[in-house]
Amino acid sequence: KSVDSDRTFSLDHSLGLSEGLGTLFESHESCDFNVTVHDPNEKQVGQQAICVHKLILSLYPQLNITETSKNLSVEISHTCHPQVSSFLRYLYTRKIDITVLSAQCIHQLAYIFEFQEVLEEVGRVFTLLLPQDSTFHTQVSLYEYGVRTEDLQLQDSVLQYLSWNFELLTISPAWKSISTHMLEALLSRSDLVVMDEAYLLVTLEDWIKEKGDAVSPEQHITFLNQIRFPMISVEKLYDIQFKSDLYQSNEAFYQGAILKGFQFNTLAFSTTKQHFNQSKAYLPRIYTAAPWSTVINYTSSSNYNYKYNYYSNDRSQMFTTPVHNSVIFKEKTINWQAQIFLRSEECSNQGFRCNSLPMAWLRTVNNPYYPPYLNTVRFSNRLILTCKAENIVFHVQDFKDDKAIIPTNSTMFLPSPCPDDYTFTFVVRPEYK
Repeated sequence: KSVDSDRTFSLDHSLGLSEGLGTLFESHESCDFNVTVHDPNEKQVGQQAICVHKLILSLYPQLNITETSKNLSVEISHTCHPQVSSFLRYLYTRKIDITVLSAQCIHQLAYIFEFQEVLEEVGRVFTLLLPQDSTFHTQVSLYEYGVRTEDLQLQDSVLQYLSWNFELLTISPAWKSISTHMLEALLSRSDLVVMDEAYLLVTLEDWIKEKGDAVSPEQHITFLNQIRFPMISVEKLYDIQFKSDLYQSNEAFYQGAILKGFQFNTLAFSTTKQHFNQSKAYLPRIYTAAPWSTVINYTSSSNYNYKYNYYSNDRSQMFTTPVHNSVIFKEKTINWQAQIFLRSEECSNQGFRCNSLPMAWLRTVNNPYYPPYLNTVRFSNRLILTCKAENIVFHVQDFKDDKAIIPTNSTMFLPSPCPDDYTFTFVVRPEYK
């Protein structure tokens, strides 16, 4: 039998390559290229030179290392100078350890050297900082830093956290000092968790008054345009002309906005749908005020009745909402059942399987009014997870087929800062189709 000459055997010792290159960097043996590091505000003071190997740096096209290049200059705050060596070592080994304290410096270096992969990884470290500062100064600072470094992922991560915790932000020390572009970005979002749109309007008006002449009349209108007046109840729309301190100075705007709100609230959708486009103004945010939500406290156990062989589930709530927030549906209501399942048996008792636990369930029950409006109204409901002690929202998700599977810590946007000690808020969000 002839030998199979095409057969190959893999020999892989690449794991040692990274370690060897790390040793080469630390030894500086035969290094032929200088990286000069200095603070942009202190040109000569504290300048640092690190000798590296030109061949290694030339592997990265974004560094623009040519045959004639002899050095590379890096401008970064002196507080980050100790991290430069770690980052240069990463160019050799493709490995780096990042701590909460070093994250911002590593992120700045990744921005300077145009390493998108590192930017994204460090951005995930930043999310760990978001729940840790109740003053919100850290979160606001991270957003502005994301703007300066053009890190869209970091900006969106901070905005998402602030949107979920908007009411806490508005009573924090950082609220009065947030930038106009940050406020405009927040007001544009549909994942803003607030009591209702009227609360958001009052909060915005108070912020504008606090800013005084620092916010121009044109900016007043820019901000007010972000308020979704059609989502405000007719009673509160009517009160605006009497209670708003900005009404007189912006009367023309308010009159037009209030008119749109009244039209949306009082006319049948079949009459108005050709004139109302699907702009954000006609779509809800995440409103938690009564009657649109209910809260269930998380508990790690369910009572088992051995005599009758069933689980008695006290993690269930019944509540009622109108079919839609429009005043024409005020007397037409829907009954909802919200429930949390912690055991597979609880799911089986309802006739389905739970592939993952815990799981939230939100369904309509015994509704004589809802079926006629199936062709007009849909529901984009949300589940909010909130730490009991700190009242921090750390996760929001939608329902699919009336169910919401709670993701694990590793798959959440923000790892739970309060394992097994949180509440579930079920939010009903009706929309016209």
